[in-house]
Amino acid sequence: MSSTTDDTSNGLDPAAPNRENAFTDGVPGLGRESHAWFAIAVVAGLLVSAAYVTTHGYPAYGSGLYLEIAAQIRGGGYALPTSIPYYDGGIPFAYPPLQFYVVAFLTDLGVSGMTLSLVLPAIVTVLYLVPYYGTALELLPTRRQAGVATAVLAVSPPVLQWHLSAGGIVRASAFFLSLCGVYVGARLFRRGTRRPLWVGSGIIFFGLTVLSHPTYTIFFGVSWLVLYAMLDRTLPGLVSGGLVALGGLVLAAPWWVNVVSVHGVGAFAGAAGSHSGIAGGVGRLLDQFVYPLEPTVVTVFFLASFAAAGVLVSQRKFTLPLWLFVCAYAIGKERFQFVAGAMMISTVLFGVVVPRLTDGVRGSFDNRQVMASTLVVVLVVGTSLGGFYAASGLGAAHHGSPSLPPFIDGDDREAMEWAGNNTDEDASFVVLSDAAELFPHYAERSILVGPWGVEWKSPDRYYDQISAFKTASTCQNATCVTASMESVDASPDYLYVPRGTYTVRGLQEDGTERLRRSLADSRRYERVYGNDGVVVYAVEPNDTDSPTAETAGLSDAKRRRPGLSGR
Repeated sequence: MSSTTDDTSNGLDPAAPNRENAFTDGVPGLGRESHAWFAIAVVAGLLVSAAYVTTHGYPAYGSGLYLEIAAQIRGGGYALPTSIPYYDGGIPFAYPPLQFYVVAFLTDLGVSGMTLSLVLPAIVTVLYLVPYYGTALELLPTRRQAGVATAVLAVSPPVLQWHLSAGGIVRASAFFLSLCGVYVGARLFRRGTRRPLWVGSGIIFFGLTVLSHPTYTIFFGVSWLVLYAMLDRTLPGLVSGGLVALGGLVLAAPWWVNVVSVHGVGAFAGAAGSHSGIAGGVGRLLDQFVYPLEPTVVTVFFLASFAAAGVLVSQRKFTLPLWLFVCAYAIGKERFQFVAGAMMISTVLFGVVVPRLTDGVRGSFDNRQVMASTLVVVLVVGTSLGGFYAASGLGAAHHGSPSLPPFIDGDDREAMEWAGNNTDEDASFVVLSDAAELFPHYAERSILVGPWGVEWKSPDRYYDQISAFKTASTCQNATCVTASMESVDASPDYLYVPRGTYTVRGLQEDGTERLRRSLADSRRYERVYGNDGVVVYAVEPNDTDSPTAETAGLSDAKRRRPGLSGR
């Protein structure tokens, strides 16, 4: 299929690639050969990343498990570990290992894990704009549309949430690799030329994505299926896609064969059944298309994307809307909606909004001035929202909680250091708050309640752990905490309780004063350490007054399986 074919004739795509229109013809720097709009997108990405790095003393969210995996790899002479200690009594190591080896190598060079968790995602969130722009060039009619789409992706909070934050040391890199693969697919299926070169590239990027993160592997595969169905539908294209899938799996075989031989196929099956799984009925539709419309500043990005999809569907241009829908429904992570969503926003902006504005303008303004003014407003507003989001400057970004909060602070680091220096090596903890994710790595002590990595054991164990963690971390009395721990058979030596503001699954909670008063009155808990932000209690294991989950009032509603997951 030629790159100059106009897809508007068959209703597949918004327009053919690389066709200019009248709005910027003759404008210096914005013509046919200019990549100025991509440069603007990169500047927007750099501004957002800089806002994040300069305003966060500690990275947002958590990377403790990832850093611990890298430490185990490094400590084992770069051999694949069989298990990772400290989390839920030890978890099977079945994660795709590529990014952990990168982190292990960088920390071996002397870069601290905390610095790496803050800076590396900020760098990669700019780098992945390159393959995204390449994909947009294949699917959109002009470079300026591709550039504006790239700018929208660069500043979209749902994309930044899981790539710019600490876990981006794995996720952002996986996104980069998967977008490289999607670019290859778009070029191969759209043009259908030089297949051996592009098939080989697809194999490499698919294999590297498989070795990076399972969710991004699904995104890669789903995207190729959509692009093939809408842009190709030929036997050679089908064969090419099959070769990429098979070749990528063969490339990644040293890892997955090792996992199957050590842990069995059940490790993969368990992980696939957690984190909301693949597809999800009506509940998935609500999660992806209704709940994101809860009124916040972030909602404007979803509204723009959904509205653009509606416009394109009404024009019988289905590729991008289908891509958004399939990614949202199959994967269940909002960030993947915006790969197609940003392109749709740009398409409708140029194809509908700007023409209507120019039609309504009278006087001394011409089309180019209207277009330039409109785009400046859109980009400035978008970059400002993205920058405030990255800087934790949106106070009610998620369910009334701030955007991108750190999971720990200096008081947590002091408490973790105390735990590592003043408790037995085999001591176990229950940590209330999201600091639990980083506690094992920095304290080198086990936590008994928390979902991190537990999906590799079984979905039931994962959901039980996340329910117990969320309930315990929001308890108002000692009886509730004890019952929450017992619901997953946890009998810790110590209880770690935050003071003041803290987060639970990224959502802000304020204070544990009532809980601490209850713990002080309990025979089971004895305070052994405290600072301005943390109190640690020793736990008596044989208290005859220990309550059950029923007497503590843990209802089925409080123990329900959650639908959100960050990993």
